[in-house]
Amino acid sequence: MEDKEKKKKDKNSNSDRVTLKKEIGLLSACAIIIGNIIGSGIFISPKGVLEHAGSVGLSLIVWVCGGGICTLGSMCYAELGVTIPKSGGDYSYVTEIFGGLVGFLLLWSAVLIMYPTTLAVIALTFSNYVLQPAFQDCLPPYIATRLLATICILFLTWVNCSSVRWATRIQDVFTIGKLLALALIIVVGLVQICTGHYDYLKPSAAFEFRQDPSVGQIALAFLQASFAYSGWNFLNYVTEEVVEPRKNLPRAIYISIPLVTLVYTMTNIAYFSSMTPEELLASNAVAVTFGEKLLGMFSWVMPISVALSTFGGINGYLFTSSRLCFSGAREGHLPYLLAMIHLKNCTPIPALLVCCTATIVILCIGEMHNLINYVSFINYLSYGVTIAGLLYLRKKRPNLARPIKVNMLIPITYMIFWAVLLGFSLYSEPVVCGLGMVIMLTGVPVYFVGVRCKDKPKWIYRLVERLTYMGQKVCYVVFPQEDPSETEPLTASKAID
Repeated sequence: MEDKEKKKKDKNSNSDRVTLKKEIGLLSACAIIIGNIIGSGIFISPKGVLEHAGSVGLSLIVWVCGGGICTLGSMCYAELGVTIPKSGGDYSYVTEIFGGLVGFLLLWSAVLIMYPTTLAVIALTFSNYVLQPAFQDCLPPYIATRLLATICILFLTWVNCSSVRWATRIQDVFTIGKLLALALIIVVGLVQICTGHYDYLKPSAAFEFRQDPSVGQIALAFLQASFAYSGWNFLNYVTEEVVEPRKNLPRAIYISIPLVTLVYTMTNIAYFSSMTPEELLASNAVAVTFGEKLLGMFSWVMPISVALSTFGGINGYLFTSSRLCFSGAREGHLPYLLAMIHLKNCTPIPALLVCCTATIVILCIGEMHNLINYVSFINYLSYGVTIAGLLYLRKKRPNLARPIKVNMLIPITYMIFWAVLLGFSLYSEPVVCGLGMVIMLTGVPVYFVGVRCKDKPKWIYRLVERLTYMGQKVCYVVFPQEDPSETEPLTASKAID
């Protein structure tokens, strides 16, 4: 009887804690991964993959291999996620393994350009597909697309500020919706194949190259595909909000990545069952062109389906990228206000507002679609550094408690692929990739001046304190109470080492 009372009391005290709540079960965890991966990429990247691959057959191989590489990477992230059970994903792992500077450089590039740009691309795709039926004979107006994208981002920011449960429910519903939309494309494509429409899928036609393939162009095709697959590691950004993360984190990864790979490959096969390579390359809205050719009077289903897909993608990116800001501020790499959560809703409102603002600023700058290679390069760079950290951690601390321990061939294979891909990407697009490196390296002076330097003028500290106090009053936020059990395996292993 006393034990029951004690458990009930502990449960009540935990529910009253001002901390990030564990409200992400296995279904929601799968929805976060699938919902973040399937956004605008599958409706944008097929054109870029085919353009660089040079043939239908090689582009399909790129899609399958891209999913396989993501599977290898996700297995490594599953080990890191349960070994270092912190929210923040790549940033938290790299900071823990390599120290503050390397972690800050990843954080700097992600917050400054990578996630705001990706969010802007997805939001613009959403607005273009929503407005497309009203402007059938021309492109939607520039102002209209930006305005609708901004309204969408503001609305989803409000939802994420209001409730974690609301945000995860939206993610669940829209993930199911986008899978149904892609299932429609796949079913229609299979019907086409069964009726004999598969001329461009025959080996003789599929491997008919428009241009001589080069390793550099194939690397760029993989970068285009990686944009569609980006988001596979995003559950690691919210580890502290996952119910039983040591079980549900790896389970969600092992369920979601193979499912997305299958769906992406089948979707591209469906596209080629009804569209010539020339038609696909000429289309800026592949799914809409597909619908117009095969669905007739029901072609309106496609733009609505894509809009729903991208809407869920925006929600997922806001949810996870805000946790990256939260984790960075908690480590002292960003203003401490961003590490605070709402007193009642337990949501990281300041971090969400920063992500929202950065995305809207990039929306106002100009067209985002030409930045896919650029964003993908930074993505792959961060993946490689993180998995290199896993190898380094294995050597540096072999006695660290690891609930999951992958075979060493998996991270080594990923690192070989990563090195080849980035090397040839730098060779093929030196300006784009070099600019990504430059932006990352601009974080070095920012780190030493803004983070490491403790001898700043007193007026700067007073200004920061005043702004933090004002932000707390406006957003009604406080520092969350820490739960020592979250990092217990890491702490215990440190004592052993």
